[in-house]
Amino acid sequence: MKIGQPSDNPIPVSSNATPAPPKSGQSPAATATATAAKNAQSAGVAVTVSTLARSLGADKAGEASVIDAKKVASVRSAIEQGTFVVNAEAIADKLLANAQEMLKRTTS
Repeated sequence: MKIGQPSDNPIPVSSNATPAPPKSGQSPAATATATAAKNAQSAGVAVTVSTLARSLGADKAGEASVIDAKKVASVRSAIEQGTFVVNAEAIADKLLANAQEMLKRTTS
């Protein structure tokens, strides 16, 4: 399943960092330094953000986040004690609700 606009173009990311065999008379440290320099030059990858992603970020920019410190403390305590129970049904319901909301945004 593809999420996003048809105009989103994925960029494949690949690593061309294969270690070169050491040349005769060259120390392993010198080989490692040369390999590190080569990797540093080719480490950059271009990233583009779709207009949909930008609009989703802009929607939330004006809202102040509200955090219930008591609830966070109680969940943290339950996790530390090993008594925290995950409600899979509630998670599934929220995932479906979020998916429906996103679909409504993109179709309207």
